[in-house]
Amino acid sequence: MKRKRNSIRNHSAESALFVRRSIVFFLGILFVVGILVTNLYYLQINSFNTYKTRSNANRISVQTVPPNRGLIYDRNGVILAENRPVYSLQVIPNKTKHLQSDIERLASLLSLSENELSDFKSKSRHSRSFKAITIRDQLTPEEVAKFTVNQHLFRGFSIQANLKRFYPFGNAFTHVLGYIAKINTRDLEKIEERGERARYQGTHYIGKLGIERYYEDILHGQPGQRQVEVDSWGKVIRTLSFTSPVPGKDIKLNIDINLQLKAQELLGDNRGSIILMDARNGAVLSLVSAPSYDPNLFVTGISQKKYQELLESKDRPLINRATQGRYPPASTIKPQMALLALDEKVITEETKIFDPGWWIVPNSKRRFRDWKRWGHGLVDVFHAIEQSCDTFFYDTSYKLGIDRIEPFMRLFGFGEYSGLDIAEETKAIMPSRDWKRTRFNQPWYDGDTISIGIGQGYWTVTPIQLTKATAMLSKRGQNIKPHILNSIISAEETITPEYEVTQAVKLHSQRYWDVALEAMQGVTSKRRGTAYRTFGDAPYTVAGKSGTAQVINIKEDEVYDADKISERHRDNAMFVAFAPFESPEIVVTVVLENAGGGSSNAAPIARELFDEYFKEKTSAASTPEPGL
Repeated sequence: MKRKRNSIRNHSAESALFVRRSIVFFLGILFVVGILVTNLYYLQINSFNTYKTRSNANRISVQTVPPNRGLIYDRNGVILAENRPVYSLQVIPNKTKHLQSDIERLASLLSLSENELSDFKSKSRHSRSFKAITIRDQLTPEEVAKFTVNQHLFRGFSIQANLKRFYPFGNAFTHVLGYIAKINTRDLEKIEERGERARYQGTHYIGKLGIERYYEDILHGQPGQRQVEVDSWGKVIRTLSFTSPVPGKDIKLNIDINLQLKAQELLGDNRGSIILMDARNGAVLSLVSAPSYDPNLFVTGISQKKYQELLESKDRPLINRATQGRYPPASTIKPQMALLALDEKVITEETKIFDPGWWIVPNSKRRFRDWKRWGHGLVDVFHAIEQSCDTFFYDTSYKLGIDRIEPFMRLFGFGEYSGLDIAEETKAIMPSRDWKRTRFNQPWYDGDTISIGIGQGYWTVTPIQLTKATAMLSKRGQNIKPHILNSIISAEETITPEYEVTQAVKLHSQRYWDVALEAMQGVTSKRRGTAYRTFGDAPYTVAGKSGTAQVINIKEDEVYDADKISERHRDNAMFVAFAPFESPEIVVTVVLENAGGGSSNAAPIARELFDEYFKEKTSAASTPEPGL
C-alpha cells in the first residue's frame, strides 16, 4: 500500500493570519468600548438633569395631607359639629410572622364579626404587604384599653387616631346642619366640573345636605403636602419635607341651641315643623323638622338596611319639612288677602257682609261653607281676620280675581325660593291661570279662586315661606331674607355677612298695613279672637293668625268628623305670629300635620316658644358684665 505524504507547515503564514485576526478582534473591542463610552457620556453628561429627575421621581413620593374640616357653632358658641378623634385598629402584613393566627387570636380578644373578618381578607388580597390594612374602624375606649394591654402579643398591629365628623346633639339639628359622607362617583364628577380635583386629593368626605353642603367651600379648607422617600416597593423610608394643610374656616350660626331643643321638645311625636326667625334681620334662631334622624349614621357609613328603613318610612324623616314640606296655607294668608283687597279698593275698613255660614258663587248653585256652620253674622275686615271668617274672604277673593291675587302674593315670597342658605328647598305652588293650563290643560274657574281666597285649593306653601311672609307683614312690606349663617371665623378675621333689606311690597296707603296688623293683634288679644285663650294673659303683645288646612275634600253635604277619618287625612294645624306687636323682634311658625285646629293645637306651642325667647332675653339682660 502506498503511504500518503505529509505536507510541511507554513509557520510564517500562520503567524501572519494570527496577527490579522488579533488586529480585527482588537479593533472590534475598541469599537464596542467607544460605543459604551459615548453612551456613558450621553447619559452622565448630556442627559444628566433628565435622568436625575426621573430617578428622584422613583424614590421621592409626594403625598397629599387632607385639611381638618371647619367647626360649626350656634349663636352662643356651643359646638354643633366637631371633629372627634376616632381610633382604628390596623396591621401591616409584612411586619407580622403569623398573620392568620394573630387575626384569629385578635378576633377572640375584640369579638370581631364575620363581616369584619371577611372585609379584612378581601382587603389583604388587594393590598401590598407593607401597606396598613384597617381591621376595625371605630374602637370603643374599652377596646382600645384591651388591645393596648395585649399589644406586645401582636407584632405589626397598631392603633391609629383619625379625626371624624361628629354631631353631638344627634337628630336635633339634622335638617339644619345636614351631614357629611364619603365622596361617591357623582360627587367626583361635580368636583371635576368645578376644577377642584387637586383640592380634594386625600379627602374622603364631603358635605351632602344642609349647612354642611351649602358652605362646603368654606368648611373644607386647602390640602397640604408631604414629600417622602420610598424604596422600590413604595415603602416610606423617611419624610423629606412637609407643608401644613390650611384647615377649613369655622362658622357660627344664628341658631340658638336652647330654642332649638325647646322646639324639638314641643313637637314631640308630631309630624311637622317649627321655625323661629328674627323679624328685624331674618336671622333664623330655630328650624326643626320632625321626625328626624341621627346624621352620625351617614358619617360612619349607614347600613343598607337602615337606609332603606329611612327611605321607605311613611313618616318621611329624610324630608326637611321646614323647607320642603308643601301645605295649603289655609287662613294664615288672610291678612295678606285683606291688604290686597284694601289696596285695590275692593273693600274698605267699613265694608261689612252678612255671613250665614255659607257663600254661593254668583250665577251658580255651588255653596262654599264657613268653618262656623251657623256663620258669624255681620262682619267687617277686622272681625273677619280675628275670627277667621271664611265667607268674608270667599266674597273678597271672588271680587279680586286670580289675576290680581297671584302676582301680589308672589311679592311676599309665595311660589318663590325664600333665599334661605340651605339647598334643600322647594318653591311650592302659587297657582295662576297659566299654571293650571300648563299643568292640567284646563281653564281657570271662579271656584278655583274662591278656594285660593282661604288658602286652599291648588295653593301650597312651605313653612319657611310662611315665616318670611309673616316677617314682611310685621315690617310693613320690607323684604327680609331668612339666613342661618351668622359669621365666618378664621385665624385672621371674623366676617359677618350683611343682608340687604328692600321694600318689596308698596301700598297706596300706610293705613292698610295698620288694619291688617291690628286685626292680627286682635286674634290674640280680643275675646273673639281665635287665639285669645292661648295669648290673652301673655306679658307681651302678640299678633298672629291661625290656620286649619284641609288635607282631603269634604263634600258639601258632609260634616267633618276627625274621629271618623284616618289620622293621615285629618286637618293640618298652623299658626304664625310675631312679637312684640309695637316693635317686632321674633316671628314664629308652627305647622303640625294632621293635628286638627290651628288655634287649639299649634298656637299653644307658639306661646311656649315666645315665653322661652323672652325668658332668655330677660335672663341675658340681667346677667352682669364680667368685672362689674
